[in-house]
Amino acid sequence: MQQNKSDKTFTFDEILRKAESYCVYQERCHTEVILKLKTFSSSETVIDNAVVHLIEHNFLNEERFACSYARGKHRIKHWGRIRIVRELKARSISKYNIDKALKEIDPEEYTTNFNNLSERIWESITEPNSQKKKKKFCDYLLRKGFETSLIYEKLQDLT
Repeated sequence: MQQNKSDKTFTFDEILRKAESYCVYQERCHTEVILKLKTFSSSETVIDNAVVHLIEHNFLNEERFACSYARGKHRIKHWGRIRIVRELKARSISKYNIDKALKEIDPEEYTTNFNNLSERIWESITEPNSQKKKKKFCDYLLRKGFETSLIYEKLQDLT
């Protein structure tokens, strides 16, 4: 009979090795690592000890994760501050780390990215009805997590 992966029990050293490689691949938050460790069907004590080991050996660092996450999501996915904060809160990141992460985003770069994105979106919306076009524009940028005041200010400039 073939054994399922979830039925296999791992030694503490195997779990540590897997957790270390999981954290080395990309920055992770504590919640992601704990969920991954639970897939190895280990006891809470083993999971706690593994997390402590990862923190002590700097494989796991919430501040570093939050800063990296904020920079990456803003530069690559063009998310605004509101969306970044919401996503970090969903990952149980502390307010201190969220504030520190937001400082990683250069205000000039933020404004430039917002302006480029908003102008590109405005041009791409082919809606003939101007009210519907404005609504689609605002809805898109709100989903991206930009501040309402920025959006409406830009809308005034574009119309």
